[in-house]
Amino acid sequence: MKKTLKDINVENKKILVRVDFNVPLDINLKITSDKRIVETLPTIEYLLKNDAAIILMSHLGRPNGKVVKRMSLEPVSKRLSELLNMSVKFIRSDCIGFESKKIAVNLKPGEIFLLENLRFHPGEEGKGVSGEKDIVTDIFSRQLASMGDIFVQDAFGTLHRSHASTTGIVKYVHDAAMGFLVEKELNFFYRVFKNLPSPIVAVLGGSKISDKMDIIENLLNKVDFVIIGGAMAYTFLKSQGISIGTSFVEDDKLDLALELIKKAKERKVDLLFPIDHIVTNKIDFMNKCVVRFKSDIKTTVDEAIPEEFMGVDIGPRTIEKFSEVIKSAKAIIWNGALGIFEISEFSKGTFEIAEFIAEATDNGSISVVGGGDSISSVKKAGVDKKISYISTGGGAFLEFLKGKELPGIAALPDLN
Repeated sequence: MKKTLKDINVENKKILVRVDFNVPLDINLKITSDKRIVETLPTIEYLLKNDAAIILMSHLGRPNGKVVKRMSLEPVSKRLSELLNMSVKFIRSDCIGFESKKIAVNLKPGEIFLLENLRFHPGEEGKGVSGEKDIVTDIFSRQLASMGDIFVQDAFGTLHRSHASTTGIVKYVHDAAMGFLVEKELNFFYRVFKNLPSPIVAVLGGSKISDKMDIIENLLNKVDFVIIGGAMAYTFLKSQGISIGTSFVEDDKLDLALELIKKAKERKVDLLFPIDHIVTNKIDFMNKCVVRFKSDIKTTVDEAIPEEFMGVDIGPRTIEKFSEVIKSAKAIIWNGALGIFEISEFSKGTFEIAEFIAEATDNGSISVVGGGDSISSVKKAGVDKKISYISTGGGAFLEFLKGKELPGIAALPDLN
């Protein structure tokens, strides 16, 4: 069992807290969802109450070891100040540079300092470094650790990463523990997720089998039904000789798709695919919209997709088929959209499945949703409040579904 925040003495200590403030920003750099900031407030407020000085660390986006102005954490510092009703120190400067270290040294109990984007520094991920990635990452870990006394891991969304601020830093601080958000997520996964009642239904969407291969294989040992939607369904269908038109497909994964179908049969798990589709012959992917007066949108009569058309959503018969399985479930796990839900014309399947999952939850089922598209789907469908549990960490959620150990947790010390 790993140490938790209440297992350590934080009074008058400088606490380095790894948070996940990788929030969505619009073109004007306004935060469109502050959920990840809000979820970290219990840990921050506990530390303030116990007279700790708090140094928050996070990444935003994928700057790949370079300074990218639009990925600055400055908007986050302003929103956090509003939520806490207090000033949060922040400077647009190297997170381990002279100015940042000066603020950290002088930080008093009850004060908060948010470091600039960790991924502006090549040492966080080792990106942009040739031949000495481990050395540069280790030096960066030491530099971060030198700014505080204790490390608190409260970024569930980064636990699957072995980076300087998630695993490397632990070796160079006096003590370390998990924060309340990480503790809450892990308690759910380890105590509840592994004891879900049958029948269990997994709803998996997304574009690639290669992204979900390990998840599907692991879930075949745990669930009764696996519903497959999204673009990866077309690879499964093509592997069975079904026409998919111009739909996205991973031709190099056709054999893998057949192998997963075979394993599902051996393990007596029902693997369900679309039996009809919403298709179109033209779409503007860049602007995420249909091409007005040029796009022909129609519903197929069965699972086959005509030539020159691509699948973009599940059809009405598929929705009905999937909903019957969802209604019978005692537990439902959902990751990945079932169509191009960002385009209104192709969002019906994803949103209706979200509503059926919410309805099943109202009727006593346990529902677990994780992953950016899935979370966005339940929110846009207006049913997020009805879901039993929504995970804050997409990548970590996926790694958990694969049955893999999370490096960010493994690195923390055990409770003696």
